[in-house]
Amino acid sequence: MLKPSLQLRMGQQLTMTPQLQQAIRLLQLPALDLQAHVRETLETNVMLEAEEDSASDGLPEAARELEESPVREDYAELDGKSTIGDQREEPEVEIADEAWGERSTAAFDSSWSGDDDRNADFSDQRALTLQEQLIEQLELAKLSAVDLAIARVIADAISDDGYLQDDLQAIRASLLPEISASTADVERLLAAVQSMEPAGVGARNLGECIALQLRQLDAATPAREIALRIALEFLDLVASQQLALLRRQLRCSESDLEMALALVRSCHPRPGAALNCGQAEYVIPDVFVRRSEHGWIVEVNQATVPRVRVNQTYAALISRSPDHAMLRTQLQEARWLMRSLEIRNETLVKVARCIVQRQTSFFERGEEAMQPLILKDVAEAVEMHESTISRVTTAKYMHTPRGVFEFRYFFSSHVAAADGTAMSSTAIRAKIRKLIAQENSENPLSDSKLAETLSAEGIPVARRTVAKYREGMQIAPSSERKRAAARAP
Repeated sequence: MLKPSLQLRMGQQLTMTPQLQQAIRLLQLPALDLQAHVRETLETNVMLEAEEDSASDGLPEAARELEESPVREDYAELDGKSTIGDQREEPEVEIADEAWGERSTAAFDSSWSGDDDRNADFSDQRALTLQEQLIEQLELAKLSAVDLAIARVIADAISDDGYLQDDLQAIRASLLPEISASTADVERLLAAVQSMEPAGVGARNLGECIALQLRQLDAATPAREIALRIALEFLDLVASQQLALLRRQLRCSESDLEMALALVRSCHPRPGAALNCGQAEYVIPDVFVRRSEHGWIVEVNQATVPRVRVNQTYAALISRSPDHAMLRTQLQEARWLMRSLEIRNETLVKVARCIVQRQTSFFERGEEAMQPLILKDVAEAVEMHESTISRVTTAKYMHTPRGVFEFRYFFSSHVAAADGTAMSSTAIRAKIRKLIAQENSENPLSDSKLAETLSAEGIPVARRTVAKYREGMQIAPSSERKRAAARAP
């Protein structure tokens, strides 16, 4: 019979402290999300305050001494650890506020001065979506309340490309029980929607979309009726390039057929996509990569680094009083946040330096010189866990002389070359793109021919691999490229 007993055992256990959890969370945040997080913390933690931009060069010596505090010196020291090579000197811009009679100076990273309204970089306005534009036009069409409600439902069923996604019966059923509409009513309101801009919107298939656009042309347009027949009946023959059979079916001359095909090709197959409805998205680089006399230098983009410090007034109150437990907790959280930001910057620079060191040939010669690289290689080089490298390289961007790239761009699988070395899949894609750009348009290179050419250069890849890379770059197959070249004037 078992009896209860006490046993003493020793062991080791890894515990995620709050400090470590915060550091990991900040590590994976993109620049904009990090700034939003720090702004939110500034609103809830009285022990933190935004560090104003230092404009010491234009201040008297006495004012400069008053401005500098021990905490400010500590944070400036952290900034020194976060950058590599020479510090980038930000030109100062003088801002005059005539309403208050004050003058102040601000550097490019003045977005952390606490004045968001004055330093707003981008407008929050966004373009109207396709559905919103259609509804605006419908409201001006003098429809009855019931017809307008039906037309709104039809507009909501239109995709971003401009096509009607639901059939008429489904739209009619979605109106119940508020509105009891017949199929003829829905068809009538669909025709009203199809008369709106952009031309071709509300079509149920490609043929109807092209026909709607052709019907908006003048009736006297040459070959318009032939083009309408092609759109509604013979698009499959156009796609298969059976032009002789198409001319026999239409019983028209060759010149009329050419004019009709020109009209069909002038129509937009995705009218909704022609509208620039999306809000502009801006990429803010986290690090800058530039070349110097001593090699490549990596620097943190100071405009993305939140500049915060401990509020010295409240910190002095805590030091003189044994109470204020809540303020002591917030002071500790403020110090944790500053330390987490320091760790984030150091890790970001360390990983960026490793990537630049491994991909020096890319920065000097381009994509064809890209070297194979995986997360494990960087993790071993910087002595960190692979999951940490994954967090650092996600949604982080690098500004280089060759453009702005996400950190993830420099990681790719590899293919064994004939000489035993490894070649990056990105370099292989660049070679395929170069070969296709230099091909004879009348006799384009097939996937098999591309594979043979690469194998002759010491890069043994299968035809299906070439096809996968080509499709990933959205390059048409050789047959379509040949037909496109034949149609070109």
